[in-house]
Amino acid sequence: MKIPRLLLVAPLTALATLLHAATAKLADFAAAAESHRVVLALPDYPRTVEQLRTRGAEATRNADAMLAALAKQDAAALTFANTFAAYDKIVGDVSAFGDQANTIAESNPEKAVRDAARELRTQLDAWRIGLDYRDDVYRVLKAFADTHPKLDPQEQRLVDFTLRDYRRAGLALAPGPRQQVEQLRKQLSALEQEFKVNINQATAPLDFTAAELAGVPDTLLKSPGVPQPDGRYRVMANITWHAVAIYENADRAETRRTFYLARNRLAAEKNVPVFTQLVALRTEIAHQLGYGTWADYQTETRMAKNGAAALKFEEDLVAGLQPKLAAELETLRQLKAAQTGDAAAKLDPWDISYYQNRLKKERYAVDAEQLRVYFPYQATLDGMFRIYQRIFGLKFTEIDPPYVWFPGVQLFVVTDAATGEPMGSFYLDMFPREGKYNHFACFQQLLGRVLPDGRYELPVAALLCNFPPSGDGKPSLLQHDDVETLFHEFGHVMHAMLSRARFQRQESFNVPQDFVEAPSQMLENWVWDKAVLDTFAADYRDPAKKIPAVTIAALTAAREATDGYLNRRQLALGLLDLAVHTHADASKPIDVVGETNAVLARVTIPPAPDTAFIAYFGHMADGYDAGYYGYLWSKVIAIDMASEFKKAPDGFLDVKVGRRLRDEVYAAGDTRDVAVSVEKFLGRPRSTAPFLEYVGIKH
Repeated sequence: MKIPRLLLVAPLTALATLLHAATAKLADFAAAAESHRVVLALPDYPRTVEQLRTRGAEATRNADAMLAALAKQDAAALTFANTFAAYDKIVGDVSAFGDQANTIAESNPEKAVRDAARELRTQLDAWRIGLDYRDDVYRVLKAFADTHPKLDPQEQRLVDFTLRDYRRAGLALAPGPRQQVEQLRKQLSALEQEFKVNINQATAPLDFTAAELAGVPDTLLKSPGVPQPDGRYRVMANITWHAVAIYENADRAETRRTFYLARNRLAAEKNVPVFTQLVALRTEIAHQLGYGTWADYQTETRMAKNGAAALKFEEDLVAGLQPKLAAELETLRQLKAAQTGDAAAKLDPWDISYYQNRLKKERYAVDAEQLRVYFPYQATLDGMFRIYQRIFGLKFTEIDPPYVWFPGVQLFVVTDAATGEPMGSFYLDMFPREGKYNHFACFQQLLGRVLPDGRYELPVAALLCNFPPSGDGKPSLLQHDDVETLFHEFGHVMHAMLSRARFQRQESFNVPQDFVEAPSQMLENWVWDKAVLDTFAADYRDPAKKIPAVTIAALTAAREATDGYLNRRQLALGLLDLAVHTHADASKPIDVVGETNAVLARVTIPPAPDTAFIAYFGHMADGYDAGYYGYLWSKVIAIDMASEFKKAPDGFLDVKVGRRLRDEVYAAGDTRDVAVSVEKFLGRPRSTAPFLEYVGIKH
């Protein structure tokens, strides 16, 4: 995405480190790593187009050579180590390089390098798909499995799931249909990359006068790149925090409408036909593999198990939240009627955030902009670090990075606080710039695993975010929602750092997709707690000033007053995803805009005509197709898990509960059924009661 050039430099305040100076080096941890038999290594990132292409070719060439050697082994000499364990390592090496290429594609400042990385990622995806159809490798793996060796539970799980993958790829099909599925999957991968590139490159600069931006805070108006020489202000419809500032604060409905239309038409011309093809391809692949719909195919490996269960979960929550949604929308409509003087006023989609914000200010005395002063970025980051270090028993140390892809990117090593054992490392890339990934996400770089010599190779992750930069003499100041996002996304980092799976296939990022968000969603609860906030939230102009208890109570009440719409919005996204991916006829192209807009209208509020939200919905090409329902599925689990902290002696800072969470959920990864891990942590069956209480539905 194109961002004004002045936004390319991260604020200097954000470059301050946790301990004010980055003096440690990676080598400082070598002795501890050796004594604990772990390998603390960083990716050697390609830095040029030529390096990307050369290293990509080497990665697949080396993997093919090792796979050929695996396939030629004497049947009498087969062991778990030289079959399934070896396969996990070979595939894991290529996957890790693919993850790094994906990060380069989303973060490198050079467009040519980003483009080459995307091209490479498509090639690696095609190689990975082709691997599913290598008969020679499959025959050797199957031959060993057919001996019914005595394996431990993690080894047996790796065997079972690897063979399941072959079945799901269509290896049992006749050669002709099998080859067709392989080609369709490669086409699908290329189209998914195209869909994401179109989103990344979509921009929508909008110039407004000061009068047209009445009500919009200086946080945006004085941000670098926004004030223009002609006295107007340039906002970008493709930048999320710009969108939040406009939707919540612009007093003029026409301004909000103009911005809404621009944002909801981003990438539409290119991506509507691409997404139409994606849906048709997915349906055809599902049919070729013997599934009724793409949703059935995708959910088979998840907690939901089938598309019908995912749909039922979503629709049951839609019905359960209907009374609360109706009441909330009527409250917002009345606010609009009072402001406009039109007793029959109707809510438009660009009204929701604005009147929710007014409701919070007028009824609950909560002003999101005024709360920013309590959340300067660096103090918030440091405070979050202290909390996570406490509850998980860890220590984060900033080190001088051997290489970063952009000035200001930071690198930290994680160690166990009690033993000093290195646990992993993570990068922080936290502010927007031209061409960078335009949302918030944790990108895995290396997955943890046991090496053939018995040492443990530690995980590496990178957090890519787009928080408001500093400007006008002020540090970067976060909204409370931004703080919630920070705690969530760093929760993914913790999930990655703490996993101790022996095999990459069972590492934390490989848990079922409708659970993968739960460990991080759970940590969102921390930012609603007074005791937690008091450990770091303070007015940057007067650090002695904390957020008053009445303000936090009002913030919670305001959240509950708008949670019906928020969760129905999430349900709408999950259902529009399932709507297109439960189609059973691949031969009939569907109206993806019409169908998805109809779901938005039914479950939330009708979108404006001639808009195409689906065209800019990046999750649909980023692994969440027929899976977006998982956000709420996992949120119900997340809030249930958080309730264990809520009732603990030290609340959300309780060390004993934190350690139990680390051991039973985070460290376990996908080494066992995640439902077992959750119930071991809870010490009881799962419950939906905490979620209902959280959204304000009292029983």
